[in-house]
Amino acid sequence: MIYWIALAAVALIWAISYRAGRVRSLAVAGGQQLHSLPAHYGSYAVVWTIIPALLVLVVWAIIQPLVLEGMVLSILPPDRLEFRAIELEALLSDIHSIAIGERAINPDDPVAQEAAVSYGGWLSTARVGMIVAMVAAAGLGFAVACSRINPQLRARNKVEAVSMALLIISSTIAIFTTIGIVVSLFYESIEFFRKVPFWEFLFGLHWSPQTALRPDQVGASGSFGAIPVFAGTMLISIIALTIAAPIGLMSAIYMAEYARPRTRSFVKPALEILAGVPTVVYGFFAALMVAPLLRDSGADLGIAIDSESALAAGLVMGVMIIPFVSSLSDDVITAVPRSLREGAYGLGATRSETIRNVIVPAALPGIVGALLLAASRAIGETMIVVMAAGLSAKLTANPFEAVTTVTVQIVTLLTGDSEFDSPKTLAAFALGLMLFFVTLALNVLALGIVRKYREKYD
Repeated sequence: MIYWIALAAVALIWAISYRAGRVRSLAVAGGQQLHSLPAHYGSYAVVWTIIPALLVLVVWAIIQPLVLEGMVLSILPPDRLEFRAIELEALLSDIHSIAIGERAINPDDPVAQEAAVSYGGWLSTARVGMIVAMVAAAGLGFAVACSRINPQLRARNKVEAVSMALLIISSTIAIFTTIGIVVSLFYESIEFFRKVPFWEFLFGLHWSPQTALRPDQVGASGSFGAIPVFAGTMLISIIALTIAAPIGLMSAIYMAEYARPRTRSFVKPALEILAGVPTVVYGFFAALMVAPLLRDSGADLGIAIDSESALAAGLVMGVMIIPFVSSLSDDVITAVPRSLREGAYGLGATRSETIRNVIVPAALPGIVGALLLAASRAIGETMIVVMAAGLSAKLTANPFEAVTTVTVQIVTLLTGDSEFDSPKTLAAFALGLMLFFVTLALNVLALGIVRKYREKYD
């Protein structure tokens, strides 16, 4: 809560400094021509005011827990300091919980209660000190900004330089986050492949990631052939795209080329509502409605369809990703220049011929991007598969049977009481790494298609 109060104070300082910077620039002009607009001087004051305050907030948030923990440790009895690390951490957690009024693991511990009293006082003082330090830093920065404002100050250039620096920092954070994800996957996957041969994982035909919990346990050596898991993922994704791609694309063409404005204003939001429905709702719909309907219909036709099947999950998942295809494709088709349409009509082409031979090819890069996004959404879906397709890892191309996917297995492997360094747990990282490369291959393929057709139709 205190951090929200601090951020609210920063926002208030922001507004005050912007207004004061504008007024200050007009006051010092004295009839001279300002280098920048008054708004730029206001933004300049904001930069000098907000950045020091935010730096104080970040540094304080990092240092405060370390300092308070050291102060708490200094007042604990010596016998408690001899606890194991995990027990000492639990005691510190109890002290913090009691001090802020939350539920503790052992609230009746007299040592924790006594330390919580001191900790609560220190915490209140630290929070007040943080706000005072932020206000002081903001005030100092504002004073510096006001002293530097003059008609010759290149406020616009300096503000744009700060904006550019923020953009570069944001891009760098995104890049390093991606690198961190990849490195963590590689590291844990290497640990897994030290215990399970890479070729057995990549080309194995049986997936049963059960490992022995005791040295004397038998029948749980584990089998980590990933082909059935990836086959199930591809099967469900293909079914979903078979449903979503034509329906979504045809819906986009109708909304962009045929629908009246009033109809479009109703149809497009109605389709986009599907994207806002929680996936667990789709999972319930697939498990309680679609799967029994398919099973009963198959029984009437003499076809054996499991209660949990790839077809049920794929059909519902296809409905779920229709908005990703239709909405993005509609935006891309609408963005095709009007001159291409008029040129085709001038040559005598009909509306359907114009759409088929001119508009869709010109919008193909964006359509491919929409299909790629839909494919990524289908590959990464978990809840629908858990509830409608099951957890059975079968190597089959029969959509009427139960299958599983990579994401479902990752969730399954990372839950439970298995040790983190066991092959069963580490297999989740290997699956994630393979899924990363599959998604990367899809992106490369899509970029190749986009580049080929963009050169043809630009």
